[in-house]
Amino acid sequence: MKVSIIMGSASDYDVMSGAEQILASFGVEFEKRVISAHRTLDFMIDYVRQARSREVGVIIAGAGGAAHLAGVAAGLTTLPVVAVPIQTKALGGLDSLLSEVQMPTGIPVATVAINGAKNAALLAVEILAVHDDDLTLKLSRYRQEMAQKVLDTKI
Repeated sequence: MKVSIIMGSASDYDVMSGAEQILASFGVEFEKRVISAHRTLDFMIDYVRQARSREVGVIIAGAGGAAHLAGVAAGLTTLPVVAVPIQTKALGGLDSLLSEVQMPTGIPVATVAINGAKNAALLAVEILAVHDDDLTLKLSRYRQEMAQKVLDTKI
């Protein structure tokens, strides 16, 4: 299984590249694409509805402002969708965050912190690891390494 990383515009890539880095470090295959929920709706519908046929197991969607990308994706598939609210100039990303966490009952979107693409990727890895013992082991090692860094900290 792989992860689909979608973003509302190319300017979101600075943040969303963090998801790419995490997935690559775990050896998780991914695809990435700029898709607008507003400007390329027909393409988005086809892309998300065909995700399973491309062996996608999780969709990570990053968008700012109205941030409809994750919600529209979630409405089109039963795959897990993880939203990354992107920081905006006008409202600092709070607009994006609130848009993504206020999904209606029945169409959930897992939402991480503003600009939290790395955590979105880690959540995607955790979801895929439910049925992948190798990923489970990699996650355990990753957490052990994080803990060791804390324990090794000298002040």
